[in-house]
Amino acid sequence: MKRIWWLVIAAALIIIAVLTLLQFKKNSPVGNPLPVGNRVSASKLQAQAKELESKGDLLASKAAYQKLTADFSGSNEVVNWQKKIEDLNIKLLFSPTITPKSTLYQIKPGDTLSKIAKEFNTTVELIKKSNSLSGDKIIPGRKIKVWTAPFSILVDKSQNILILKNDEEVVKTYIVATGANNSTPVGTFKIIEKLPNPTWFKAGAVVAPESPDNVLGTRWMGFDIAGYGIHGTIEPQSLGRQVTQGCVRMANPEVEELYTIVPKGTEVTIVD
Repeated sequence: MKRIWWLVIAAALIIIAVLTLLQFKKNSPVGNPLPVGNRVSASKLQAQAKELESKGDLLASKAAYQKLTADFSGSNEVVNWQKKIEDLNIKLLFSPTITPKSTLYQIKPGDTLSKIAKEFNTTVELIKKSNSLSGDKIIPGRKIKVWTAPFSILVDKSQNILILKNDEEVVKTYIVATGANNSTPVGTFKIIEKLPNPTWFKAGAVVAPESPDNVLGTRWMGFDIAGYGIHGTIEPQSLGRQVTQGCVRMANPEVEELYTIVPKGTEVTIVD
């Protein structure tokens, strides 16, 4: 009799435990059963990413931020992590760090920066920037970093953004201004002209590069469609809107950055 009594008590305790567990699950946040553990893991990984960057290990830091965006895609910090990845992309481009998309090239007798840039479809400016070269003189036998993967550009008029890509990977996103009344042409074009400090030829006048009225800013990258291209601005407050005469307008520091990176022949796709 006592044995039956103890079995009844044990069964009752099991039922109570099960009901308690079910009630706990019911009251727990859906899809986030371990919020504290997730926050700690993300915090540790972010601290690791920052430490790697401070030590100059840019590739490992970028990989850590990429893991953050993949593993914690629902976090409010995702946009900031993506911005850090883009910042690291530019730092990697402009640093001597060799990446899977670059090579360590040994300078040969007779080489020039222009010749090397043409061979690898890159720019003289990018070679100089990533190797801390102050001039055009190069020494045979020296090894330099040269970028090898092709760039492309996507302009989204609906969002007024320009996306720089490298082998379909997003390198950086820029806020731009596009044409008023949807006047920026849609299609795929190529950059065929690059000019630093361009002169602005407008109807009935020629505006010098140093003039405060030169709407082209500090750089011009012309498309293979006459009269259209990417350029700087004297009105940075206009970025993010459709206000130009059809060209893509960027902040001067950012158009200078883009000018350094992309060579002639770079494909530019513009979409509504």
